[in-house]
Amino acid sequence: MIETTASARRVQEDASGRPPRFFNGRMHMTAKSPIALWGMTAFIVAILMCQVAGAQNSEPPQGRPGDDYTLQLNANMVVLSATVLGHHNELVSGLGKDNFQIYEDGVLQQIRYFSHEDIPVTVGILVDNSGSMGPKRADVIAAAMAFARSSNPQDQMFVVNFNDRVSFGLPSNTPFTDRKDQLQLALSQIRTIGQTALYDGMVAGFDRLKQGDRDKKVLILISDGGDNASKHSLAQVIELAKQSAAIIYSIGIFDEQDGDRNPAVLNRFAKATGGEAFFPETSKEIAPICEGIARDIRNQYTLSYVPTIARQDGSYRVIEVKASAQGRGRLSVRTRAGYSVPSTPPTPVARAIRHDIPN
Repeated sequence: MIETTASARRVQEDASGRPPRFFNGRMHMTAKSPIALWGMTAFIVAILMCQVAGAQNSEPPQGRPGDDYTLQLNANMVVLSATVLGHHNELVSGLGKDNFQIYEDGVLQQIRYFSHEDIPVTVGILVDNSGSMGPKRADVIAAAMAFARSSNPQDQMFVVNFNDRVSFGLPSNTPFTDRKDQLQLALSQIRTIGQTALYDGMVAGFDRLKQGDRDKKVLILISDGGDNASKHSLAQVIELAKQSAAIIYSIGIFDEQDGDRNPAVLNRFAKATGGEAFFPETSKEIAPICEGIARDIRNQYTLSYVPTIARQDGSYRVIEVKASAQGRGRLSVRTRAGYSVPSTPPTPVARAIRHDIPN
């Protein structure tokens, strides 16, 4: 059961059955379990309000336009962000809903909503500030700023710095920013010293994403090694990734003599969430990679479906998305590999994941 409160005009589906257009209001979603709704993003909830209410034979709430209202939803909606690539690994645009097929555990699903628009994101930049990152620091900051300049101007960003400890780069009264000067300061004020609490940094990033009100969630992880200082485990972070709608892009800048490096973990984060892992040979290559990530985010397709299997049993469901179009050649689709279905009550792993991160 999800309780959704919206300060926005109601969105009506047109007579042709086409999905409604995006609205310009703000939304806030709260839930009574640790997992609000797997893969759900706030704008999809608003768009589908009338569809879900109609399916349940309930009347829309009455009130003046702009009034707050609360609507109870029982909707197991899965929302996917998908990147389509052509034969030469180029981004493919201009596809329609009928060009896609979604399979969950091998069963074809009905696409309920489709869009291809440049929408703002909540994005966290997670930066390794362990001692070995010192020589690469200037290039990492330049790369993060290149990403910001290439992103949607309405993106809300935050910074997580981690070495032995984890901290948020922005002031405690500024959880997010779209200002480049604030972002640069957030990236620059931590010393590169100590070991690497990568998993703790990831947990902090997932936690801060929940506070964002943009339609898509993204984490960009920049690190030169594995984890040697975290309180949390890899298994806990992977579980969070499976339960979250966030996309993870990871950039590994390793030294050959670094015994803690773990590219397999960075690959695993990206593959599980529909992102991508990069392993540049030098730190000078990070900036163009970050610019490419920004283009990738701004050119993604959004698709949603209600699973044919509705039970919430805590299982993991495998997702496969295919795309084809006449005259486009062979197309590949990058999206999240699957998701963990919420269980009632919450799983022991979900209950166990707690952290104490200073603001």
